[in-house]
Amino acid sequence: MNDTRDPNAPESAVETPDVVETQGVISPGFIAQVVGAVGDGDKPFLWRTVKELHPADVADLLEHLPPEAFRKAIHLLGKALPAEAVAELSDSARLEALHELTDAAVSSMIGHLDSDDASFLLSDLEEDRRDRILTRVSATDRAAIESALSFDEESAGRLMQRDFVAAPVFWTVGQAIDHMRTVKEDDLPETFFEIYIVDPAFRLQGSVPVSRLLRHGREKPLNEIMKETAVHVRPEMDQEEVAYLFRQYNLASAPVVDEAGRLTGMITIDDVVDVIQEEAEEDILALSGVSEAGVNQSVFSAVRARIPWLAVNLITAFFASAIVSLFAPVIDQVVALAFLMPVVAGLSGNAGSQALAVSVRAIAERDLEGPMIRRAIRREGLTALINGLIIAWSAALIVLAWFHSPTLSLVIGTSMTFTFCWAGMIGILAPLTLRRFGADPAVASSVFVLTSIDMASFFVFLGLASLVLL
Repeated sequence: MNDTRDPNAPESAVETPDVVETQGVISPGFIAQVVGAVGDGDKPFLWRTVKELHPADVADLLEHLPPEAFRKAIHLLGKALPAEAVAELSDSARLEALHELTDAAVSSMIGHLDSDDASFLLSDLEEDRRDRILTRVSATDRAAIESALSFDEESAGRLMQRDFVAAPVFWTVGQAIDHMRTVKEDDLPETFFEIYIVDPAFRLQGSVPVSRLLRHGREKPLNEIMKETAVHVRPEMDQEEVAYLFRQYNLASAPVVDEAGRLTGMITIDDVVDVIQEEAEEDILALSGVSEAGVNQSVFSAVRARIPWLAVNLITAFFASAIVSLFAPVIDQVVALAFLMPVVAGLSGNAGSQALAVSVRAIAERDLEGPMIRRAIRREGLTALINGLIIAWSAALIVLAWFHSPTLSLVIGTSMTFTFCWAGMIGILAPLTLRRFGADPAVASSVFVLTSIDMASFFVFLGLASLVLL
C-alpha cells in the first residue's frame, strides 16, 4: 500500500495507547483522547495515530468524532490523512472531509489510489473542482479516471480498475513472471488474483490464476494452463448484476471487456463486497421507507430522507380511516369491535410484512424466476392460510373467554383467517407486480402492502360484524 503521509511529519512524543479493544472497535477512551488532541491542535499525535491504525480504523475513528472535531481533525491532518481512509468514510462524512481538504491534498491522494477508488472519490466533487484536481494528476491517471466517470454511477465501469496484469497468448510462465518483476511497482495493481491472456488485438482469451502459474515450470506455455473465464463483465452492466455473478460463481475477480471482447479492466472481490453491503442496506432502508441513514446524519437530512413516505402513509392512512367510518353505526352498537380492530389489523400486518420481506429478498437473490414464481406464490398462500387458521382461531378463543360471545368469536376468527390469506398473497404479489413494471420492489412495496392489509382487515372484520351481529 502506498503511503500518502507527509514524510517530514514529526513523531509525537505521546505514545498512543491500545486503541482497539476488539478487532475493528475503537475504544471510547481513545476517542476522547483524540478529541482532546484535536482541540489542542496536536498534529504530531494525530499523525502518529493515522500511521499506526489501519485506514478502515482511521475512518471509523474519524466518524466517531463530534462534527466540529471531525472537521478540525481533517484540516490538521491534511496530506497526512491516508487516501484509503477517506475512501472508507460514509457518504456524508466523505463529502465533509473532501470539503475540508485542499485541492493539493486531494490530488496527492488520487495518485495513491487504484483507478476505481480514485474515480469513486472524485465523483463526490463539483465538476469545477474535479477538473481543477484532475489537472494536477498524471495524464495516465487522469485518462483512467475520466473514463470511469463517463459510466453511470452504479455500473461496472465505475467499479472496475484499469490496472491489471495481461500477457500475450504466446508467452511462457517464465516470461510472465519476469515481466511482473521488471515493470515498475506502480504499473501493477496492488492486489490481483489472475493473469489475463490476450491475443494481439487484446481480445480476452482466458486467464491463469496466480496459484496455478506458480505451480508450473518457466518453460510452460500460458495457453496450455489458462482456463476459460467463467464470466465476462461489460462496463455498462449494473453493479447489482456484477455482485450476483460474483456470488453465483464464487469469483475473486472478473475481467471487464468491451463490445469487441477487448480487455479493458478488472473487478475484484473487495469492491463487490462493498456493493453487496450497499445494496443490502438500501433494501433494508427502503422497506421502511427511508432512503439513507447514518450516525452522523444531520436532523435536516434525516427529516428530508424520511418525510416523503411518511406523507404517502398519511394519505393512505386516511383511506383506511374512511373505511372504518363507513361502519360507525355497528361500532356504536358493539363497542367491543373498537377494541378488536387493532388485533385484526396488527396481526395481519405482521403476516404481510413477513411475506414481503421474504419476497423482496428472493427477488434480490434471483430466486423468483420462471417456474419458481408460481411455486413461491403457492407456498406463501398455504403458509398464510395455515398461520391464519392457527392465529385466528386462537384469537377467537381469547375473545370468547373475554366477551362470552360465540358470535363475536366467530366473526373475528373468520375475518382474521381471510385477512391473513390476503396479507400473504399481497406480500408476494405486490413486489412481483412492481418488478414487472420496472419499479424497485423494496422501495414501493411496504407502504402499499401494509395499507391494503389495514383496509382489507377493517372492511372484512367490520363488514362481517355488521352482517352477523346486527
